[in-house]
Amino acid sequence: MITRQRLAAGVCALLAALTAGIAFPAGAVADEPDGQAAPKVELVLDVSGSMRTRDIDGGSRMAAAKQAFNEVLDATPEEVQLGIRTLGADYRGDDRKTGCKDTAQLYPVGPLDRTEAKTAVATLAPTGWTPIGPALQKAATDLEGGDGTRRIVLISDGEDTCQPLDPCEVAREIAAKGIGLTIDTLGLVPDAKTRDQLSCIADATGGTYTSVQHKEELTDRVGQLVDRAADPVVTPVATEGADDCAKAPALKSGLYTDREEFGRQRWYRVDVEPGQELRASVSVADDRAVNPDYGLLLRAVTVHGREIVRGEAAGTGRTDVISTGLRYPRPESDDESAPAETVCLQVTNSFSAAAGVKTSPGLPLELTVDVVDGPDKAGDVAAFGLGRGWWLLGVLVLVGFLAGLVWGWLSRWRVAVWRTN
Repeated sequence: MITRQRLAAGVCALLAALTAGIAFPAGAVADEPDGQAAPKVELVLDVSGSMRTRDIDGGSRMAAAKQAFNEVLDATPEEVQLGIRTLGADYRGDDRKTGCKDTAQLYPVGPLDRTEAKTAVATLAPTGWTPIGPALQKAATDLEGGDGTRRIVLISDGEDTCQPLDPCEVAREIAAKGIGLTIDTLGLVPDAKTRDQLSCIADATGGTYTSVQHKEELTDRVGQLVDRAADPVVTPVATEGADDCAKAPALKSGLYTDREEFGRQRWYRVDVEPGQELRASVSVADDRAVNPDYGLLLRAVTVHGREIVRGEAAGTGRTDVISTGLRYPRPESDDESAPAETVCLQVTNSFSAAAGVKTSPGLPLELTVDVVDGPDKAGDVAAFGLGRGWWLLGVLVLVGFLAGLVWGWLSRWRVAVWRTN
């Protein structure tokens, strides 16, 4: 016969087992070194005077950035070495030369002390100029050393105020060093000029640009980018583009190298399922003397020749590499059997060789292809702000449901026993 004490003990054991399942999910083990070099990320935050503007969910842009940083710091993977750099945080005066040097490392790149980093962020107050170019140069230096992935995440609400040091040119120079550093940019309630500049910076290194209007968007996107730094380094794969899409090689997500003749074009094909997003970027380097004023075009077109989206960049000879990128989010389909869409990627350059310079072999080309779940896809948990903790919420819901059933059954059994007695 089952006694009341035995039943209660069984219920407690069940709940204890379920709780243990939350704390130690199947397959979870203590973090152990996997032999990979530690990924590095530096968050570069605009702390210029315009960050006082109160147009993000009723609060200031600075308040939104601080909240996002605090939440991201809590969720940063242990293996990621993270640092924080500011621009426009210290100098309040009107001297342009001094204001354009106003960038400082708020927290050094390295193992993360969350309390110390949060304390540093709490001290920030909107102050001065917007020296984006100088800040990117310093951030690239901050991330030197090691063989892991390197990523700069730039958050700004305005254009660089320190021209003629064009931040787009700075980003191209960083890409030209071949150090595998990616710059992602986020614009806080951006105007058209800010959006164009931040997009240009991101495109130059194969990064992404995101326009932000709300606090949750900022937190989610910065968290995604920090998490992405922990992804394994991709080894380039040699490929050979074709003269037209019909003969082009089919590529999957990865990093590819090729050569492209002067003033010519190369074609590649990528399959994109409904609800997925294609992200592609390309860099072409002039490994010999070329004439100034050149350009690079990356187009995504259908197999029937209709243009979907394009990315383009122009150069003047200041750097020896030029880069651009594009994004194509394919909408979801009501038809579950809808086939993948073949997207044709066309890479065209307008380089011309200087007098007496050989035109063969072609110029070195590097193409990055990334096909991921789109931001609106149900499976993309980061889209609604849960990040890596989605499984915890699911388990908590399940435990609550089971506990409710057991408790209800126990209560009914106790009432039945009481009535019998």
